[in-house]
Amino acid sequence: MLIERIWAGNEGRNYHYLVACAQTGEALVIDPLNAEAVLARARELRWTIRQIVNTHEHGDHTGGNAAVVAATGAAVLAHAAAADRIGGVTRGLAGGDVVRVGRTVELTCLDTPGHTLAHICLYASGDAGEPPALFSGDTLFNAGAGNCRHGGDPQLLYDSFTAPLGALPDAARVFPGHDYLLRNLAFTLDREPGNAAARALAQRVAALGGEAMPILTLGEERQINVFFRLDNPEIVAGLRRAQRLGAAAAGAAAAGAAAAGAAAAGDSEATPRAVFLALRELRNHW
Repeated sequence: MLIERIWAGNEGRNYHYLVACAQTGEALVIDPLNAEAVLARARELRWTIRQIVNTHEHGDHTGGNAAVVAATGAAVLAHAAAADRIGGVTRGLAGGDVVRVGRTVELTCLDTPGHTLAHICLYASGDAGEPPALFSGDTLFNAGAGNCRHGGDPQLLYDSFTAPLGALPDAARVFPGHDYLLRNLAFTLDREPGNAAARALAQRVAALGGEAMPILTLGEERQINVFFRLDNPEIVAGLRRAQRLGAAAAGAAAAGAAAAGAAAAGDSEATPRAVFLALRELRNHW
């Protein structure tokens, strides 16, 4: 599997991806916005774009669809529940569906609602010694998590982080929809000042532009992404000082979250769900 990351060069700091079969040169483009950049890079590589996949319906992930289709005749694939909002979708997807590119590439659709109610990630398990790859859209960012302010649900986002993302191997490379790495690392360090891995990475990438940011693995994310570190004592203590945990736990219980509402005694307010919700709310205004 060949992967080309394309920097959109826009204010939203979008990434697009070309995924190609090494044998045939057939390619799929994920979340095109800057269609000109995508088409130009495909021409340079002599790849033929046959398919588009939109991880979700937001315009900064679908805005280049029409131009790419006009230039290539590509099919448009997206979550079936988002197809009407996107328009022009030729194949509706659901969790567990497989998208094939050429003869050698298989991408499994993961149903990951939260940022929106109809969001998919794409996962390649890797073969022939190639590491796995996760195209995470706006569900998982490097050192961060998607917001839920435009038609999403933080409860569902927590569930998506727990499963399916939580079950993926450390070796999986993460290809997110945007570059917010420096800002997200700053938030991790605000919540967990003692995180040496996050501090070292922040120093290493401080002078880099979005087009040059490193490709991180899920194993690295689990070290530097506060949304994967929900049982960390420093994070929990900080949320208590900010008086955030009680409200988050109450909200989780009110929504019927068994893990957060099961016990009224002990440390029930510091359940992983409650910590995640408190962090997501803090990040909204940070």
